[in-house]
Amino acid sequence: MDLSTLNKEQLTAVRHGEGPLLLLAGAGSGKTRVITCRIAYLRLQRGVPAEQILAVTFTNKAAREMKERVEELVGRKNVKGMIISTFHSLCVRILKEDIERLGYKKNFSIYGTADQGRLVRDLIQAHSLDGRRFDADRVLFLISDAKNRLISPEQFLVRHHDDYEYLAAEIYPRYQKALKAYNAIDFDDIIMLTVRLFREHPEVLAKYQQRYRYLMVDEYQDTNAAQYLLLRSLALVHGNLCVVGDDDQSIYGWRGADLGNILGFEKDFPGTTVIKLEQNYRSTGNILAAANAVIKNNGQRKEKALWTSGESGPLVDYLCCEDAEDEAREVVERIHGARFRHDLAYRDFAILYRTNAQSRAFEEQLRYENIPYVLIGGQQFFDRKEVKDTVAYFKVLVNPRDEVNLLRILNFPKRGIGETTADRLIRVSTEEQRPLWDVLRDPPGSEELGEKAHRALADFVALMEGFRARFSSTADLAALGREFLETLHIEEELYRTADDPKKARRRVENVGEVINALASYQERDEQPTLAGFLSKVSLLDRDEPPRGGKDAKLAQDAVILMSLHSSKGLEYPYIFLVGMEEGFLPHQKSVGEHVDVDEERRLCYVGITRARQVLTLLGAARRKKYGKMLPREPSRFLAEIPAELLCTQQSKGRPEASPEEEEAMASNFFSSMKSLLGD
Repeated sequence: MDLSTLNKEQLTAVRHGEGPLLLLAGAGSGKTRVITCRIAYLRLQRGVPAEQILAVTFTNKAAREMKERVEELVGRKNVKGMIISTFHSLCVRILKEDIERLGYKKNFSIYGTADQGRLVRDLIQAHSLDGRRFDADRVLFLISDAKNRLISPEQFLVRHHDDYEYLAAEIYPRYQKALKAYNAIDFDDIIMLTVRLFREHPEVLAKYQQRYRYLMVDEYQDTNAAQYLLLRSLALVHGNLCVVGDDDQSIYGWRGADLGNILGFEKDFPGTTVIKLEQNYRSTGNILAAANAVIKNNGQRKEKALWTSGESGPLVDYLCCEDAEDEAREVVERIHGARFRHDLAYRDFAILYRTNAQSRAFEEQLRYENIPYVLIGGQQFFDRKEVKDTVAYFKVLVNPRDEVNLLRILNFPKRGIGETTADRLIRVSTEEQRPLWDVLRDPPGSEELGEKAHRALADFVALMEGFRARFSSTADLAALGREFLETLHIEEELYRTADDPKKARRRVENVGEVINALASYQERDEQPTLAGFLSKVSLLDRDEPPRGGKDAKLAQDAVILMSLHSSKGLEYPYIFLVGMEEGFLPHQKSVGEHVDVDEERRLCYVGITRARQVLTLLGAARRKKYGKMLPREPSRFLAEIPAELLCTQQSKGRPEASPEEEEAMASNFFSSMKSLLGD
């Protein structure tokens, strides 16, 4: 292997032998290169069998790119048998092999967000006898948070004496019981059940400890309690756990990520070798100095400082604008100027903000100037209703006991099985304690349901059982899937029910994309099955819809608008970090609830380190709130950047204002600058 291009610290990390290894990899320090080279080194230089190497990351995209880079280094033959996957894909693999020990069948369904929401709503409705309305998503969030902290229904405690916590304590055990009755699990169960499997069946854990003897984990700072315990269990015998992460980029605490996992790694794994990757290959010296100056103010962190052997570059610009519209005008004006001065593409510019609501003024100004832009965010492909309806059919074909999806498709497209009939069938299922599918196969007589509904049920059951048998015996899933959807007449139903033909056409195209996804899966998988496809669909990352999503948008020649959370892992020549004000960054919720602002500072650090060459920070002296213009204060993080690194300016294009407003704005601006730069 040619390791000559690695720096000293990278080379030491790649050649590390046995025992725990903590790589503190700063932004832009080449961590992906290090971890892929380490995998290749273990495989080629140390002769570790491919099947003993396990690399885990958080997104399908990251896992796919890592696998491709390893293949480039060692060849496809040497990768065969190696597992490079997401946490959830790894655990689905384990559960498919051993979930029967927990009382589930191997053909379990994985419920997505919509399926979970519908089940929780049904349970709330059955529980709430006084007619009160509750938000199912909020209850589901509490259940999900408990699962990520490995809290079972029996262990769930009401901590804040909140009505929703009391409701969650009632719903959680019923929710889990219903899932198991349907032979289904939800996304959070995937890891929680794997950990439970390891706890209750030591022989299963021992099998995987022997199978995976060299573990590598990317983005370790983002792991939660369940992921931590999973990794600790697997590494307990041999201790060959290499984790790569940056505590300064831990920005997902609201999603359950536990910063303590990386800060306490050396305590959890005695004898850990710690290597700091501080040389940055992305940004100029002044940008890195600004980032270091901000992040050093966090109390709980591993000491490190990014540096570069490259040029210092221009100073960091700070522009105080008059309001949101002026802020947007200044950004667009600078994009115009830089493009024509330096012959840049639109995709070289990114506008980053703390909250998605801040995008409005920039979108309007970019449209006004006829500048192409893409907004990262919005509804993802497999979350769209027509797509979920289509996938629900496939889920029921694989698992007829999946009652949430069975009820979803029972009368879609309309076939004469209305709500009244469905309610009667559900009642019979409950009273006779029979699965709903069994009731559909052997329903009450036509005198109770009506002749039309009785025939519709018989036709529906015959259709589903016929196609289930055909799917189990074919390798051409896409062709059969196309025939299945044509038989269902979904396209006609979408056109019939849409209030706009254009919307109907988009929905029909989305249904067609499901078949395209099925065909792509069929081409990639050696032994494609419908159940395998559904597992892939359930594990698709929220930032990675199949077509027209984040990757496709980022490939366009257009200015990028996105939140700071969405920007992690990306980089651009020009970054505009907007809304540098108290209430935005740090966010008012963090300050108002007296929560530690360390995570907000890490968000600011992430935004700064996305910039390669030019970083412009912007804020407004005033903004509208419910139609009223109110003064704003500069972000405290601006004051943490040394004055010698900042080029501070006031915007040129000030909107007209009354004399009183002019005086107030001038006073606010100069007092802000005084506090920012010192007396």
